[in-house]
Amino acid sequence: MTRKTETLVQGLTFTEGPRWHHDKLYFSDFYTHKVLAVDLKGNMEIITETPYQPSGLGWLPDGTLLIVSMNDRKLMQLSTDKELSEVADLSKLASYHCNDMVVDSMGNAYIGNFGFDLMSGDDVQATNLILVKPGQEPTEVANGLLFPNGTVISPDGKTLIVGETFASRLTAFDIEEDATLTNRRVWADLNLIEEGYSPLPDGICLDADGAIWVASPSTNDVIRIEEGGALLDKVELSQSAFACMLGGKEGRTLFISTANSSNQKDCLEERSARIETIEVQVPRAGLP
Repeated sequence: MTRKTETLVQGLTFTEGPRWHHDKLYFSDFYTHKVLAVDLKGNMEIITETPYQPSGLGWLPDGTLLIVSMNDRKLMQLSTDKELSEVADLSKLASYHCNDMVVDSMGNAYIGNFGFDLMSGDDVQATNLILVKPGQEPTEVANGLLFPNGTVISPDGKTLIVGETFASRLTAFDIEEDATLTNRRVWADLNLIEEGYSPLPDGICLDADGAIWVASPSTNDVIRIEEGGALLDKVELSQSAFACMLGGKEGRTLFISTANSSNQKDCLEERSARIETIEVQVPRAGLP
């Protein structure tokens, strides 16, 4: 029987970077330039507004919120008195808009970028993953990635897994003590799940069994995958899924960012974006 999701909040433009933090779901709403938070009752608040589109979110060990500023390719931080300031300029390393991010327990931020002008229909081009360590200049820690997007870190802090959207795969790395990445390998090839089924990984999150939930805008669903690529579960949706996050009181609520489109004009006119929820069996683990 098809499981039904519930709508937690709707009427948004395009939501990304959902993160469960202090009993609320934080997320970015692209085209209003807002970072928002919502509780389990649907009460929403504005955390900050940015000059450019916000995307990936994370927190430093001291609780400072980090925000990826997409269009100007910068990493920003929000102080306790709600002032935005620049942490790092990524424009020399990121070849196009920046997108998702995961921040480890030491405050090291791993940030992806498009690599090419997606909305103008440019050809797919490989790009890199950028590391910003606290107080240091950004550096490239991986390259040759096809649209590095959602990213997770294992509970022991030793493995990073990133979704390569236009390769339709999840790619894993070992995390070294200096936060650099080594031992690149395919964690799961989503092209091999089922003939005629072509999911594209966008946002992802990790559960306590080591499986990964993958939001796939191309197939209007979120899928649960184990290492090697076996399909464990699927939640079908009425519109595209762009990101997902486990959270809630027991970590078993799967929050899903959905929308009819990612095109700015359509998103602003239709306001189809919403956060949907469904309860699952295995709770969250790792980061984010």
